[in-house]
Amino acid sequence: MITQIYNGTILTPQGWVKGGSVVIDDTRIAEVTKSCHILPGADSTVDAGGCYIVPGGIELHCHGGGGSDFMEGTVEAFNTAAKAHLKHGTTAIFATLSSSTLQQMEAACHACQSIMESDPTTTIMGLHLEGPYFNPRKAGAQDPTIIRLPDVKEYRHIVEDFDCVRRWDVAPELPGAIGMGRYITEKGIIAAIGHTAAEYPDVLAAVDAGYTHATHFYNGMPGFHNVREFKHAGTVESVYLMPDMTVEVICDGIHVPATLLKLVYRMKGVERTALITDALAVSCSNSQRAFDPRVIIEDGVCKLSDRSALAGSIATMDRLIRTMVSQAEVPLSDAVRMASETPARIMGIYDRKGSLQRGKDADILLLTPDLDLQDVYSLGRRV
Repeated sequence: MITQIYNGTILTPQGWVKGGSVVIDDTRIAEVTKSCHILPGADSTVDAGGCYIVPGGIELHCHGGGGSDFMEGTVEAFNTAAKAHLKHGTTAIFATLSSSTLQQMEAACHACQSIMESDPTTTIMGLHLEGPYFNPRKAGAQDPTIIRLPDVKEYRHIVEDFDCVRRWDVAPELPGAIGMGRYITEKGIIAAIGHTAAEYPDVLAAVDAGYTHATHFYNGMPGFHNVREFKHAGTVESVYLMPDMTVEVICDGIHVPATLLKLVYRMKGVERTALITDALAVSCSNSQRAFDPRVIIEDGVCKLSDRSALAGSIATMDRLIRTMVSQAEVPLSDAVRMASETPARIMGIYDRKGSLQRGKDADILLLTPDLDLQDVYSLGRRV
């Protein structure tokens, strides 16, 4: 089936194309043209009405949505959360598990792998394990009773017995973390640093061992600080000094203030910065009850009930883009790239997602001039 979306301003890798068309052949992009003339062979035509036509969002870090959490470890929960975020512009998602028991990790792996193997239309691209090998001093909202040191037998079992794990976050200063980084990167899994008290030597050792990414940058890690009377660079400054290391930022306008969003953009740039929601099950939902009983929703964000830490967001993909443009004053093209192209490159799926190009999956968003989400297409199907 041929679908033509015309009369929009299209973001391509070469820049904006005004008044052009995106032609979809079944699930793939057949052509991006500068013309808005209706194709004679088109089965369906969509007038974008001057909207921005941009690539679908790719979510690197999301715990759930629509009332379901990926930690539930069921196919139903995975599908519910993924579909809830799809309606808000997330056309590819890496399901995130907070620090978990081995049994919880196994259940999530089974569910994720089952979906990926059986459903060619799924937006779920793989599993992201956020923990449990974290520094307890930087636990944040992670369950401190589950956090533990890297367990070789445990992580080798998960990696070798399941094919769905795409990323694993670890505090690199922990005993065994460097060896784990070397092992998982050899298996093609992204190694990221997170919930860490790492200083420059730790981050440098991590990079040498294959760690390439920083989890929810500025959250769960120290910046510049004193140790007694001496000044120390924290994880934040150390990551800035690693030129090839990528970062992700929770772009809800709360977890990271606009001034720091501007700084990340200036220092790391579009090519090294991805936008994430870090959303919990209550996102895309009318519910005010989080999956984790310790969590409350207050001031437009998730917090631990004792208010000692933020605990994730209720943000959606479309909100990330608006926040980066309106609060951090980033050009729309760059904000969209940080929500699509950059995460696709980080996770190794840019060959099929992350930009509007011939042959790629037809994952497309239509944004109004006010950056409200008007339409979502996933694999050529209007959501």
